[in-house]
Amino acid sequence: MNQDQKKRIAAEAALDHVQEGAVIGVGTGSTVNFFIDGLAALPRRIAGAVSSSDASTRRLQAHGIEVLDLNATGDFEIYVDGADEATRALHLIKGGGAALTREKIAAAASRRFICIVDDQKLVDRLGRFPLPVEVIPMARAYVARQIVRLGGRPAWREGVVTDNGNHILDVHGLAISDPVALESELNQVAGVVTVGLFARRPADLLLVGTPAGVVTLARDV
Repeated sequence: MNQDQKKRIAAEAALDHVQEGAVIGVGTGSTVNFFIDGLAALPRRIAGAVSSSDASTRRLQAHGIEVLDLNATGDFEIYVDGADEATRALHLIKGGGAALTREKIAAAASRRFICIVDDQKLVDRLGRFPLPVEVIPMARAYVARQIVRLGGRPAWREGVVTDNGNHILDVHGLAISDPVALESELNQVAGVVTVGLFARRPADLLLVGTPAGVVTLARDV
């Protein structure tokens, strides 16, 4: 089973959690694209979706799925998104697609956050994948200096502007032994919009596509 097939079965497993007539949150990325395509094929139609990126908005609309404004919908039952890395504690690194701020807002507004990944994304400790940090453009160099003091090696993702008009720093070399504490610390740096650690609000359910099928990991509450 190749990587795309593992992404597809994880996405298809998430479809089982979608209720007819519901408003749902939809994330961004290659695994989520399989989920969006699956939504279009469901016999039961959802009322609409809150999208975390312009790319997902275009894909949803191409399938005839109405994209709604979070300001109008209020909180929703489920949010489905992928991750660049995930642990068995359901802590995540996200932001490889530069949509981390809207993804974090959508996750916060959801009652259940369902994360869909292939087994290559499951790790024992976060940090092999560079940690994305979205920053206000004028603060990019300042934020980078603060990250260096924390032991990270920030690299500006040149040529990339987020849907919010900001820049991305990809941070290499961080030892992320306490994702919750690091998320809080980085969020306090002036000029940081948000950080791609999803640990203070982790996933509630992790669906992992493997050659043997989908493995489900649930958060202890």
